Amino acid sequence: MHILFVADPLESFQTYKDTTFSMMRETQRRGHQIAACEPHQLLWQQGGVVKAQTRRITLTGQLDRWFEEQAGEVLALHSFDAVIMRKDPPFDSEYFYATHLLEQAEREGAKVFNKPRALRDHPEKLAIMEFPQHIGPTLVTRDAQAVRAFHAEHQDIILKPLDGMGGMGIFRVKADGLNLGSIIETLNREGAQSLMVQKFLPAIAQGDKRVLVIGGVPVPFCLARIPQGGEVRGNLAAGGLGVAQPLNEADRAMVQAMGPTLAARGLLLVGLDIIGTHLTEINVTSPTCFQEISDQTGFDVPAMFVDALEAAVAA
Repeated sequence: MHILFVADPLESFQTYKDTTFSMMRETQRRGHQIAACEPHQLLWQQGGVVKAQTRRITLTGQLDRWFEEQAGEVLALHSFDAVIMRKDPPFDSEYFYATHLLEQAEREGAKVFNKPRALRDHPEKLAIMEFPQHIGPTLVTRDAQAVRAFHAEHQDIILKPLDGMGGMGIFRVKADGLNLGSIIETLNREGAQSLMVQKFLPAIAQGDKRVLVIGGVPVPFCLARIPQGGEVRGNLAAGGLGVAQPLNEADRAMVQAMGPTLAARGLLLVGLDIIGTHLTEINVTSPTCFQEISDQTGFDVPAMFVDALEAAVAA
């Protein structure tokens, strides 16, 4: 196959942990050709098709210069066997526009994973609203008084922006309400921006689990991201310690309830974030943790993903 990865700049990859890199490595191992582009390199003109300025690359197996690049080409997206959208958040206006270009490419015959419409329809914080039976007490609002009432009811709460990633902008407010007003003002910008408020889950001490779901099927191991040094955030980007562990029965039951539905919508790869038995986020843009799970358990997550990709392309 000839596969195009739409991603962040290749030069920014930290290959020892990058999930997109692990996907590329497995696709090349199987003999597939790899190309890459960034979202700003997508283009469309009336009378034509969606194209991209692409970089055809070969992985070298070296740590420093991890890829070699052949001459770049402007190619139609539908000329590739698969297009994999792996641009990291934030899901801003430019990301939104990129999904529309990718959806036009689909109309022209391209196979895009994850499906562009599904990316738009599943904002990673808000997508949990569809599955209330799996989440803890949660509020989405712009209203400061509603946040204060939620705090009065639950005493110990987490506040976070709807467009954050990697643990950015997450605050905990305990029963004393210290700095609650200032935090609300910071996150809701005096009522101009919505935020999410959730009851604090003590099970975070055992880790914020990333459960990967590929083609509706769970990877048998998750990565528990455990807060360190007094932090409330388990995110690896915030210094959390990643510990791979087998899925428990509650994790498997949650995936069984949600996975097939999400897969049927064109979400080939999903990352569920679970604290204890509660779902906190549904990650669809660029779920990570392939390498951490593979390195610690020996289970080949990239191979499972490429198996599912090959099957989806052939379908």
